[in-house]
Amino acid sequence: MRGIPGLKRLRLKIWRRCALLLLLLWAACWVVVSAALFLLHRSVFSERCTDEKSHRILARLCLDYSSGALTGDLCEDLCVAQKLVYKHCLYYDRGKKVIQADWRGQPIILKSKKETFSSYQHLSMLEEVEAQDIPETELLLMVALEVKNALGLELSNNTMGPLWTRKKGPRWKAQVASMWSLLQQEEYIYFSLLQDFSKHVLRIIGSCGHFYAVEYLTAGHAWHKTLFPLENVIGPSPTGHRSRVRAIIDIALSFLDMVQHFDNDFSHRLHLCDIKPENFAIRHDLTVVAIDVDMAFFEPKMRDILEQKCTGDEDCNFFDCFSKCNLKIRKCGAQRANNNLQVICDKIFRRWFSPDLRGPLVSLPLQLQLQKAVQECAQPGHTGATGHQRTLKSLSELYHLLRVTQRELQEAE
Repeated sequence: MRGIPGLKRLRLKIWRRCALLLLLLWAACWVVVSAALFLLHRSVFSERCTDEKSHRILARLCLDYSSGALTGDLCEDLCVAQKLVYKHCLYYDRGKKVIQADWRGQPIILKSKKETFSSYQHLSMLEEVEAQDIPETELLLMVALEVKNALGLELSNNTMGPLWTRKKGPRWKAQVASMWSLLQQEEYIYFSLLQDFSKHVLRIIGSCGHFYAVEYLTAGHAWHKTLFPLENVIGPSPTGHRSRVRAIIDIALSFLDMVQHFDNDFSHRLHLCDIKPENFAIRHDLTVVAIDVDMAFFEPKMRDILEQKCTGDEDCNFFDCFSKCNLKIRKCGAQRANNNLQVICDKIFRRWFSPDLRGPLVSLPLQLQLQKAVQECAQPGHTGATGHQRTLKSLSELYHLLRVTQRELQEAE
């Protein structure tokens, strides 16, 4: 019987050693797997936004300019006259570079989908013939084809003005090559085509090679109490809370204007598939501006994106743009099941017109009506004619309630 306690101690010692070996084996595996993941995805880690890397990117841009590879109306100010001055890096995202700069005392944003000029697809035609010998009609045709590939739109030559402004002369080859790099960036095409027709998109200021400059506006943030930094647009005000409430009402009306504009004022409806405060900004006149349209699509392109194979409705969700799965043919419908208004009500208006934001400035019955209208608007609707009628009803009701709220605030002053 005396051997039994000794046997137990031996078993306990063996169990502890096995447990220690398993723990060490697990730790070794974790280190190996982590190292492998780091090596596989080191590019993700290197995308940290730094001043040092941003300076290198712009220095490379100027080197390409001095060699004659690229050009643009901002290159001289950036690379020679020093009138376009780097301020700081805003963010890098999946290759996209966004940098804040100062141009002749005016804050601007520099953007490019890729880091280097050589990363863009080269126009082989420039090597085959002299750039001066390429007929302009042929260049316009190539621009139209690039727009069709990027946006799904067919444009005639006389609508290419905003995209093709170059005239033959010095650095013509560099002009064509630079414009070709810009045309490979969907966001640049959107801003260029729409800036003369829409107050709800960023204004393009100029370009240098593959980088283009847009007006500087402060983006919203989901963590911000009012979603957008209102002090930047209304400034310090003696009326404080009242001014913020009035600004929110004006901005909400501008969101409705933008929805109606994107739905009706172009040859095809423009769908916004990534609606969040960070993708919008507010001008000083309280106009809502879409500042990131990487996930915006006109109707033809939207239909192509949605029409995919599926086993259920969840397979038909493309960020904020949803479709329905036809289980008989196992294919998503080409028609979007929700719309821009519904997502804006859900992601923006709910935050502004929730019960938590009740206050004495607006009558309680009107507050409750507005909250109810927003909640109904935020619910996913029906497709087809029924859904369209429901959207029009929500739009009309929200316009009415917001304008009544405006009048109440004015009368209370």
